[in-house]
Amino acid sequence: MRMYDILLKKKRGQELSERELHFFVEGYTRGEIPDYQASALLMAICLNGMTERETTDLTMAMAESGEMLDLSSLEGITVDKHSTGGVGDKTTLIVIPILASLGLKAAKMSGRGLGHTGGTIDKLESIPGFCTELSREEFLKTVKKTGAAIAGQTGNLVPADKKLYALRDVTATVESIPLIASSIMSKKLAAGAQCILLDVKVGSGAFMKTLEEAKELARVMTEIGNRAGRRTGALITNMDRPLGYAVGNALEVAEACETLRGRGPEDLTEICIRLAGGLLQLAGLCKEKEEACEWARAQLKNGCAFAKWKEMIAAQGGDAQFAENPNRLPKAEKKLFLFAEEEGYIASLNTEKCGEASVLLGAGRERKGDPIDPAAGILLKKKPGDFVRQGDILAELHFSGKVDPTAAQEILQKAYSVSLYKPELSPLIYEDLF
Repeated sequence: MRMYDILLKKKRGQELSERELHFFVEGYTRGEIPDYQASALLMAICLNGMTERETTDLTMAMAESGEMLDLSSLEGITVDKHSTGGVGDKTTLIVIPILASLGLKAAKMSGRGLGHTGGTIDKLESIPGFCTELSREEFLKTVKKTGAAIAGQTGNLVPADKKLYALRDVTATVESIPLIASSIMSKKLAAGAQCILLDVKVGSGAFMKTLEEAKELARVMTEIGNRAGRRTGALITNMDRPLGYAVGNALEVAEACETLRGRGPEDLTEICIRLAGGLLQLAGLCKEKEEACEWARAQLKNGCAFAKWKEMIAAQGGDAQFAENPNRLPKAEKKLFLFAEEEGYIASLNTEKCGEASVLLGAGRERKGDPIDPAAGILLKKKPGDFVRQGDILAELHFSGKVDPTAAQEILQKAYSVSLYKPELSPLIYEDLF
């Protein structure tokens, strides 16, 4: 078999066989296929697409390119969730304790933030002492002990995706639904959970800008998961406005704590309940959506999810006392207020620009490996639909004395749009696929 023949076949829009896709993934992972041939195939896929069977075969080849995490030693049903990335998205910090408090086993591997979207691992590392780098043995031991663990990717999981994503990033081949789906689902399948729920974001702060794109990505990913024998579903959720009011690592952790105590923002709480409820449905514990959501909501009201959160933090070396006293989290040296320049209703808030402003303040990274300031970020005081008068505070910018906040302030000011008329807000959740 020759890579040249595979390239020619896909260039002509023909379907690649399972054997051909495995040949490509295995050869590229081992370094036997050069970047220029891999780039050519990625571009051909971007231009000509892939069938559902091809996408599934590519995903499985990538998942099997390294170690596959075996969760069979865990008693009970194992669950996982994945978000396609958003601004202010701290749902994992809330959903995982809810599920663990109901007896499910949540073995969650998460990533760091890149660009305008935040990363769960960065948020957790703002908790004093919290360890996100667990060996495979430590990871499984923690899940057995507490019902949940959230850690960075361990071992040699999906090395093919690491190489291919780095190549896609520099060859203008990131925006391809088959390639996005195979990248996400190869990691989810390798992580071993029986039930997988995908939170597919759409809007100004998401990678998927249109509802049609988001629906197609969700459909393709759920099909891959179900074909692979995992119970897989998806929610398509709104990222035309930040989730909650906090954007930035320690700020988001503090807001997650409030939500777990039943005092969180309405939008964040509602999406977390739906995500937790969706996994309860996939796990077979609840048949109806309303019943599943009521189970999840009860764990926030009765304090069980909050208690599980503190247990999880302690099990991974963190200072669980911060959950009761958020002042123990890192605090920014300086604050700057953003004021409304005119009276009216907040018509829109460009969420991507909001994320970009937080990165400039030090809360995120533009390049892999960039340091971040755990205390930096933005506290939104007004969001779409709110009425403001000239001079009202729109947001607080949190940053260190080493940062010049001018550029972030300008970006955030332009991100707000004010209208004389109250806007009709789009729904938080567009659709669910189960």
